[in-house]
Amino acid sequence: MAGPQATKQVSTFCPLCVSRCGAKATINNGTFEALHPDPSHPTGKALCVKGKAAPEIVHHDERLLHPLKRTNPKGAGEPGWQRITWDEALDTVAARLQALAADHGPESVVFSCTSPSTSAMSDAVDWVMRLRRAFGSPNQCVYMELCGWGRYLASIYTYGASVPGTYMPDLDHAGCILYWGYNPSVARLAHATSTVAAVGRGARLVVVDPRRAGLAGRANHWLRVRPGTDAALAMSLTHVMIEHGWFDEDFVRLWTNAPLLVRTDTGRLLRASELSPTGDPTHYVAWDEVGARPVAYDPTRGRHAVDEAQLALSGVRDVATTDGPVPCRPAFDLVAQQCRAMEPAVAEAITGVPAADIEQTARTLWESRPVAFYTWSGLEQHSNTTQSVRAINQLYALTGSFDTRGGNVLFPSVPTNPIDGAELLSPEQRAKAVGVAQRPLGPARFEFVTGEDVFTAALDGHPYRVRGLVNFGANLVMAHGDSARGRDALAALDFFVHADLFMNPTAEQADVVLPVTSAFEAEGLKVGFEVNEAAQSLVQLRRPLVPPRGEARSDLQIIFALAPRLGLGGHFWDGDLDAAFRHQLAPSGITLEQLRAEPAGVRVPLTTRHRKYAEVDGDAPHGFRTPSRKIELYSEVLLEHGYPPLPEFDEPRISPRSRPDLAERFPLVLTCAKSLQFCETQHRNVASLRRSVRDPQVELHPETASGRGIAAGDWVRLETPHGSIRARAKLNASLDPQVVCGQHGWWQACAELDLPGFPPFGRDSANLNLVLRQQPSDPISGSSPLRASVCNVAPLASAEVTVPSFTT
Repeated sequence: MAGPQATKQVSTFCPLCVSRCGAKATINNGTFEALHPDPSHPTGKALCVKGKAAPEIVHHDERLLHPLKRTNPKGAGEPGWQRITWDEALDTVAARLQALAADHGPESVVFSCTSPSTSAMSDAVDWVMRLRRAFGSPNQCVYMELCGWGRYLASIYTYGASVPGTYMPDLDHAGCILYWGYNPSVARLAHATSTVAAVGRGARLVVVDPRRAGLAGRANHWLRVRPGTDAALAMSLTHVMIEHGWFDEDFVRLWTNAPLLVRTDTGRLLRASELSPTGDPTHYVAWDEVGARPVAYDPTRGRHAVDEAQLALSGVRDVATTDGPVPCRPAFDLVAQQCRAMEPAVAEAITGVPAADIEQTARTLWESRPVAFYTWSGLEQHSNTTQSVRAINQLYALTGSFDTRGGNVLFPSVPTNPIDGAELLSPEQRAKAVGVAQRPLGPARFEFVTGEDVFTAALDGHPYRVRGLVNFGANLVMAHGDSARGRDALAALDFFVHADLFMNPTAEQADVVLPVTSAFEAEGLKVGFEVNEAAQSLVQLRRPLVPPRGEARSDLQIIFALAPRLGLGGHFWDGDLDAAFRHQLAPSGITLEQLRAEPAGVRVPLTTRHRKYAEVDGDAPHGFRTPSRKIELYSEVLLEHGYPPLPEFDEPRISPRSRPDLAERFPLVLTCAKSLQFCETQHRNVASLRRSVRDPQVELHPETASGRGIAAGDWVRLETPHGSIRARAKLNASLDPQVVCGQHGWWQACAELDLPGFPPFGRDSANLNLVLRQQPSDPISGSSPLRASVCNVAPLASAEVTVPSFTT
């Protein structure tokens, strides 16, 4: 019998979601037995059920343990998997990818990976990008349009930066916390524990969510918005704040483009060159109220020709131009006018949020500053995602809380060398990204291609045929709308290699499947844990807790073994992962040996600087990375591409209001939400997780259920215009009676509990995305309307109640 010395506690962190919670692992006689929170870690106050299930995931009987190759044609009933060696697998992958690049260009190969927000992909996502760029492909499919666009990229058109993606909420010092389409209790536990502490010290909490979920129960204001009407709500809050003077006028006048004059005839910002032949065409124009004259603004210096306090924020001015007098208005005046149309009574009729609640929430946002906010995929899966995000970004600017203590802050980082290989892809190749021609400001501009565009390129050859896919863990078939079309797109590829822990409906379409270690069997380097200064100061190398099972290799090991075979070894230290880590760490002054000797990590002292935009660079303030070097409430970039320059509300394009032709048969609004138990489409085969959610569920208001003869726990058929799936009814009185909430990702069986799986396709499916479409998508981002559609719910016919078993 092993003695007490056989049990040890190892410092680590759980990488299964973006929270990266600090943890202690219990290893007993070489077996990984448990994972517990580590309160000494900056993200270790708690650990969710997924993290606690880590040992089950590691030891699960269904793990992929050996490389496999397909022996039967695509479309056959069985893939005919045959075990092969790693050398054969990697040599095959390299040869097929090189042939595709030679015959059709490297852009014909898409690289994909699962979202680092909801998986352990954060260990390797930058290295996947480096591999893709070194190979020469501009196409990376990582769900950006569904999970990331609103946090990281849409805000660039307002702030020139990722807000709140990298400008994180300073919850420790916030006076008010605003969560919009974000439930940290299931998405980022480190934020949830910090929020509970903040509320305990007196911070106000505002939650915007169709469901009273998670911290909404503690909120001072819970705004039950109708799915997809978030822009209307944000505009109404903005209107109230402007109407009452509840906004930071000095900040707005000095640090946004609110004072810049807009020509009422063209909608363009007025330029100094339009006032005089000698005027600078790069200079904008504002109106000096004291001098009653137009004055130039030089964006290179970030300064106006007069004291900013003299600049007008409202009113129409007839400005003498070289073409005659032109009526012009300050951008802020146009913002106020746009939002005035969304006064609270109007917004109530659209959003379902009572007018009084809108008024009270606006007051709280003003009186309880500084405001820290965060959004998530609740805002990112709509046909109007970009306008909604822009409207919230605009609202946040009014508070003057940006990059202030207690607001949204860019916390400092431990210096490292970049590893994503941005320099390896030429501008010519970047311009070939799939979808960039249709949506030039969307994710493809940043090399993140949408699932919709990948499927179209594979099936229809537009703008060219995608022929190959290198996929690290992304269950594309289940994660995107149009699941059946996704299956057909993958089947149409010339070559597809998939790396994963478990077989899944996406992997079933591959030519080669590679077994991946769990994160707890592999090293993972984390430089900074994002949520605050203390978290950012920590550098931690997660060490393997147990040896890999079977022949599984980590994503990093696969990348560094594949790169030399592709002739890219020079960009990957000839396959030496330790050398790559040392290169990455070099500016930090931390050695790999230090990190391996100190599993709890090494801390580097950091100091947070606030209001970095006001710091002087030469003789000019640093400002913002926008054309005007100001926060752009009015976006001429959007205008130039045919989009509204100001945020506006666009009714969801598949709702009972926008599609009255569908409303009689499909009168309900269908949304969906992240589950606490599962990482998106993963882990329903893990007994401790499945035990608490045994079957797929759809949440309904009790009145909605009663009117359809449905009781709690009944099997029901959830119908959309594109088909139907099955689920069990769960009653939720917090929902609007016109709204139902489904769950995506159901397919796995759980043998240990004798619980069935569900076919990803066909009438007996429980796959929500099978009956949702990728279109009509957001015109800028291509975001799919997965969270606001039309549906109906009916009892399952008695003959259909028996659930067919499904296993991969």
